Amino acid sequence: MPEPESPVDSAATLLGAARVRELADRLGVRPTKNWGQNFVVDANTVRRIVRLAQVGPDDVVVEVGPGLGSLTLALLPAVRRVVAVEVDPVLAGALPQTVAEQAPTLADRLEVVHADALAVRELPGPPPTALVANLPYNVSVPVVLSFLERFPSIERVLVMVQLEVAERLAAQPGSKVYGVPSVKAAWHADVRLAGTVGRHVFWPAPNVDSGLVELVRHEPPVTEAPASRCSPRSTRPSCSAARPCAPRWRGGPAPPRAPRRSCVAPGSTRRRAARPSTSRRSLASRTRHPTRAPEHD
Repeated sequence: MPEPESPVDSAATLLGAARVRELADRLGVRPTKNWGQNFVVDANTVRRIVRLAQVGPDDVVVEVGPGLGSLTLALLPAVRRVVAVEVDPVLAGALPQTVAEQAPTLADRLEVVHADALAVRELPGPPPTALVANLPYNVSVPVVLSFLERFPSIERVLVMVQLEVAERLAAQPGSKVYGVPSVKAAWHADVRLAGTVGRHVFWPAPNVDSGLVELVRHEPPVTEAPASRCSPRSTRPSCSAARPCAPRWRGGPAPPRAPRRSCVAPGSTRRRAARPSTSRRSLASRTRHPTRAPEHD
């Protein structure tokens, strides 16, 4: 049963399957795997994303990979401003015109940035407060983590990614899929799997289902470990939020040589026993000169 008309629909005409293909034909665009392009062709899906994102009229939303504008058109009536980051030059150039045609009264709320999202260090206008996107599968985790790190003003994230990736991001310690992405995401935010999306809502349809991941920023975990050892950039499990580093040494000046193992407190006297030499030269020497027992008169 179709959903009743919402404020989104009254202010913007959302894209359906026919319109998406029409725009693609006009632009000569064919989705490419290199940029992970799968265009959303279902209006109910983008309405659902905007609803779950819980964004409002004061939010400045950054959208990575807007494509032909399906999600962009659903966001514009709900928020103050949308900054769309698009790496494809054809799509980046065409998006303002699409918005002008489908949502003429909202065109001034859109800012398009033609750039690779992984290279973006700053954005025009007011600081973004939310990241909402249908992310290309091949860069989804790096995009989420880099934007949380580079833009501390982002308070909420709602992204659609490959379902397996969504489950890894939202995994809890002890889960079979818990890993480095789970640790890094949990460092920045409370993460949960907000829903699943079937493959039929995309053109072309991917070979896997998708998941919706919600991240709500929180303060980084409190730790006394050096920042160089315990940070979201580290991929070493011994310095992750799942396995905190040992407390800082408080027993006086640290010894001149730092311990080799990252989670052994500086100043520890535990040392490995020296192993006997097993080199070929040593073995040969023992063979040629066996130890003789002492002689007795």
